[in-house]
Amino acid sequence: MRKSRFTESQIVSILKQADAGLAVKEICRQHGISSATYYQWKSKYGGMEASDLRRVKELEAENARLKRMYADLALENTAMKDLIEKKL
Repeated sequence: MRKSRFTESQIVSILKQADAGLAVKEICRQHGISSATYYQWKSKYGGMEASDLRRVKELEAENARLKRMYADLALENTAMKDLIEKKL
């Protein structure tokens, strides 16, 4: 996936400009983005603050860590069950 040249905090500030009353076309022209990109950002980041973004990133990282932990435990559990079945 291609990395955006804008950080999430920059995206939030761009969206706030539109909330302040600037025209979407003008904002897109100033920042060199398409209107489609603007509306994608708005659907993803609309109404968020920088602190909200930080919290979402933390939660996503924790969720990924827990998923890996669960996958490891499930694999171990399956291996133990197979071993016990072979002994019986």
